[in-house]
Amino acid sequence: MQSYDVIITGGSYAGLSAAMALGRSLRKVLVLDSGAPCNQQTPHSHNFLTQDGARPADIAAKAKEQVAQYPEVHFRNELAVSAEKNATGFLLRTAAGNTFQARLLLFATGVKDEMPAIKGFAESWGISVLHCPYCHGYEVKQAPTGILANGDIAFDFARLIHNWTQQLTVFTHGTSQLSAEQTAKLAGHGITVNEQLVEEIVAVNGQVTHLLLKDGSTHPVAALYSRPPFRQHCAIPEALGCNLTEMGHLSVDHFQATNIPGVYAAGDATSPMRSVAAAVAAGNMAGAAMNRELILADF
Repeated sequence: MQSYDVIITGGSYAGLSAAMALGRSLRKVLVLDSGAPCNQQTPHSHNFLTQDGARPADIAAKAKEQVAQYPEVHFRNELAVSAEKNATGFLLRTAAGNTFQARLLLFATGVKDEMPAIKGFAESWGISVLHCPYCHGYEVKQAPTGILANGDIAFDFARLIHNWTQQLTVFTHGTSQLSAEQTAKLAGHGITVNEQLVEEIVAVNGQVTHLLLKDGSTHPVAALYSRPPFRQHCAIPEALGCNLTEMGHLSVDHFQATNIPGVYAAGDATSPMRSVAAAVAAGNMAGAAMNRELILADF
């Protein structure tokens, strides 16, 4: 059985960033990745210095190429399925039947969005059905835009997106749960509220053209913002006893450490700020913090 200083589960931006920090710290690292990033159909990444407008897959490929130059960092295209604490750290198993030993674990496994049963939503997610104006808002600035949400989430989303476009409609997809005060506030900013059920998001190659509502009406939009529910992509941290926040993210401190000694987490699994730049920063912090923990244990 092969042993490592750190096993990183998740080989996207946070995981690769941590692997680089650890490889440069002369640590023996294994990166496990199943090849299913949550932004796999997103065409462009934005708001990331030096990489603005690049394809997410290209950023990840370049990052892996650079990390692979550090000889102590190893990669396997395998899915981690379980982990358990033992006398020298953690024993981790993969779906391929392999077992690996590590002193520390990092989970950079992201989240899995649970798509609503609306035709066209999943096919357009990350392309023109969006979660983040900081990542994509500039490209659809001042365009007719929809928000698919209700209640407090819809209100908070509307005032955020209003900064990028004033051609804004909130689609509550059923009876509005907005308060009278919230509805009046939205109206005062020219934001309309439509309570009809959304029958279909009509799109061409993921680019939405209009919404088809239950009453047969159509509403042209260039983008639709939504915050679908999500779950942790990997169940292992919870099985180890890691705490979740009220929103459902893995709870970590400023150094990306969970409440379980020796277990760290970084990236989308830990933060509502789902961006490549934020994931890279969190991974870098996690790598440095894990190296420090190993130093303190050995010196």
